[in-house]
Amino acid sequence: MLYEIHHTRQRYGEPPRRWFGDDFFDLIVWLDASQAILGFQLVYDKGHTPRALTWHQDGGYGHHQVEDGETRPGKPKATPILRPVGPFDRHEIGEEFAYASAHIDPAIAQFVQHKIGAYAGPTPSPSPCHKRSLTRSMRAPGFP
Repeated sequence: MLYEIHHTRQRYGEPPRRWFGDDFFDLIVWLDASQAILGFQLVYDKGHTPRALTWHQDGGYGHHQVEDGETRPGKPKATPILRPVGPFDRHEIGEEFAYASAHIDPAIAQFVQHKIGAYAGPTPSPSPCHKRSLTRSMRAPGFP
């Protein structure tokens, strides 16, 4: 379940931001002075193959793989970077986000959920195989 990370570092010259996280997601939301959402970045599948869905009111959507900068043996960790990646599964990630965001600010949860559903970029092709859930195995027994 997502929880808010309080006392998030604010960067000079950038809009204020709020940060939420759990084992699967990180959500950073940028706000204007009236608390309207200017943009967000939703990082998902953090423990395996982290990817990020980014939305900004001026630039629209982006979908990227997060390269954490730790692929340089014997050298210090580099700055994480985003590289373009393939399809975004808005249905599966939307379901996972709906579950995980049940206890965060409802206005933020609903806004991000709507934007996930409205994503119009490439999505995975339907498969006749059973649908694999990204996080079902990470949940405690008895949870949906």
